[in-house]
Amino acid sequence: MTTTKAGHVALVGAPNAGKSTLLNRLLGARLAITSPKPQSTRIPAVGILSTETMQVVLLDTPGLLDPAYALQRSLLHMALDALAGADVAVHVHDATTGPPPPLAALLPAGSRLPATVITWCNKADLLDGEARAALVAAHPDAVVGAAATGDALASLLARVEAALPESPFLYPDDELSTQPMRFFATEAIREAAFEVLHEEVPYGVLAEVEEYREERTPLYIRATLHVERESQKGIVLGAKGRTIREIGTRARTKLEELVERPVYLDLWVKVLGEWRRDEKLLRRHGFTLPTDRPAP
Repeated sequence: MTTTKAGHVALVGAPNAGKSTLLNRLLGARLAITSPKPQSTRIPAVGILSTETMQVVLLDTPGLLDPAYALQRSLLHMALDALAGADVAVHVHDATTGPPPPLAALLPAGSRLPATVITWCNKADLLDGEARAALVAAHPDAVVGAAATGDALASLLARVEAALPESPFLYPDDELSTQPMRFFATEAIREAAFEVLHEEVPYGVLAEVEEYREERTPLYIRATLHVERESQKGIVLGAKGRTIREIGTRARTKLEELVERPVYLDLWVKVLGEWRRDEKLLRRHGFTLPTDRPAP
């Protein structure tokens, strides 16, 4: 019998280091939201990569930061929670910002780390040859490559496989995620909002899929973009509804690619107070906070 390995691998690092791009490239599918704007990842996306000999449950975590309000405290908490439960951590570092710091330097004191931490110096395709050679020489234990192009991903996966425990597969080998399609529909809508909106506005947007009817043709999705203030609602709607139509068009294209069938997207905008600072609202929409404890 072939010996197999399986385990959980947390993709962690500073905001905008390329964690979501790495997840998507490894899976060969666009599951996680990607954006040049930092801090676009919120609730971690989970992807399952299966080969003949290993199964990797990938967790795309929010960027590590010093939190200033409830949403950011939740994002840090969820990243640390994923890290604590992982068999391997891949520290995703933006190589264009300089040499990688130790992962522990980005974490609160006392944070739990897996036994194996692999440093992935990402975006190396943006370095010139001299800078890349210097990075490789200075950090021989790191894997230097680029998620955007696929460069050195085979080396990264070989390091991951070597670190995983021997185990039967945790999920059927044809599964791509443990999360429902409704979650990824929400993420596709939010990604479209990040593409269209600018400055602080997209950070104040919370996407919620309120109805998802697979039995209808086309697939019917009713979703709401929640914002914090009336002024933001006007910006999201745009003059004569132009902005919300652009968001809807982009989101529908993403959704149709994801579900491989026609989609009717019914998109609304509502004001939901200061939701980023309201712990009760955050919990209602699937976020967890450091004060949350699992039931005994």
